Amino acid sequence: MDIGLARIYDAPGVDHHRVLVDALWPRGVRRAGAPIDEWCRAVAPSTELRRWYRHDPDRFAEFADRYRRELADGDRAAAVTGLLDRARAQPLMLVTATKSVEISHAAVLLEVLRAGVG
Repeated sequence: MDIGLARIYDAPGVDHHRVLVDALWPRGVRRAGAPIDEWCRAVAPSTELRRWYRHDPDRFAEFADRYRRELADGDRAAAVTGLLDRARAQPLMLVTATKSVEISHAAVLLEVLRAGVG
């Protein structure tokens, strides 16, 4: 299974299904012609969690734990299952507008998906 992570502002690869995983539409990106194939808001962290975290590196470990718990519940869990199904069928690229991708929800989601694909 091929699952990757990229910023929406990066040049898209030609062989991956690109899924935007942010709750909010990225600044400066027009919806028409956006370099994504799908927008999956359901896997984004809750507004409360996102506001608490504010991309503070010191809070990342706790953020990741809280976010994993959110991903295991309700609509988010169903959306994760959908992404897993997509990843089994074709290469998948998780796309985010986050500047610090390595400490983002998208990085946590990537770990969750890679663990679930096996």
